Amino acid sequence: MFTSKNRKILLTFLIIVIAVGFAVWWFNFRKEPIEGFAVGNGRLEATEVDIATKFHGRVKEILFDEGDRVQSGQIVARMSTTTMEAQLAEAQASVVSAEKQRNNAMAIVEQRESECDLARKNLSRAKKLFEKGIISSQELDKQNATYDVSESRCSAAEANVANAQAAIDAAIAHTERIKSDIDDSILKSPISGRVQYRLAEPGEVLPAGGKIMTIINLADVYMTVFLSSKDAGRLAIGAPSRIVFDAAPEFAIPAEVYFISSKAQFTPKEVETLNERQKLVFRVKVRIDPDILKEYESLVKIGVPGVAYIRLDPDTPWPEFLSNLPELPDEREE
Repeated sequence: MFTSKNRKILLTFLIIVIAVGFAVWWFNFRKEPIEGFAVGNGRLEATEVDIATKFHGRVKEILFDEGDRVQSGQIVARMSTTTMEAQLAEAQASVVSAEKQRNNAMAIVEQRESECDLARKNLSRAKKLFEKGIISSQELDKQNATYDVSESRCSAAEANVANAQAAIDAAIAHTERIKSDIDDSILKSPISGRVQYRLAEPGEVLPAGGKIMTIINLADVYMTVFLSSKDAGRLAIGAPSRIVFDAAPEFAIPAEVYFISSKAQFTPKEVETLNERQKLVFRVKVRIDPDILKEYESLVKIGVPGVAYIRLDPDTPWPEFLSNLPELPDEREE
């Protein structure tokens, strides 16, 4: 059992430990505001792309796991296309059938044209005989009617050919659409990056738009920070920056500002600041140099916390602790 005296001793000890810890942080880790620089805390982020199905169907295979590197245009998964392949065979058979119907219609056109030509010649003879008084007007009218019927049949046969050709075009278009659907069932990565999440497994049935995996674009890595209106008002797109990660405080990563919100907002709850929060801030994105990303791609970890230092005055030199930059291959060769 703790006595009143023991409790007082324990409380005094805890107060001393907290005070010592605060003093250590204050003198060793706290950085005073740097003149000519805006400072904001954040976490490393990257553009994410979801690979999703276009149609309802069953997952046939997934070729990559979480953490794997993929290239732009590389196949990452395949959906089952058994039903589509059966539909394609049916559509191709429809094309063949429509072509046969067109050939038959063309043969009938030739027949009707022959009949129409014969009727035209008979009508021409009948007119000459009528002028000579050899046949009656009734016989001439009969030949005229025969010619008109033959011409109508010829026009109808030509229309049937046009309809048959339209049926072929429709069947071919249907075939091409199914082929396109089969191609869309082969899922490819639109970017080069790393698989962040694998969201499905072979054999699962997914709806249209069902997600297979999420890929992060390692060429577009950035940190979002929230700056006061005083600092944001002095910023410009392209302003040089440095990012220092908690996990590697000895290095400053080159970056630049590529987005500044045009509208102020209330400070999000998850933002961690060293100083007292301001109610209204501007969202700013700082993008890491692509050459650095390419060289140290395997070390990129999304979500790593750090601090972004943004130079407001181009004439202000970088502090010493922000001058130790990672080396690039060309620099190491020199």
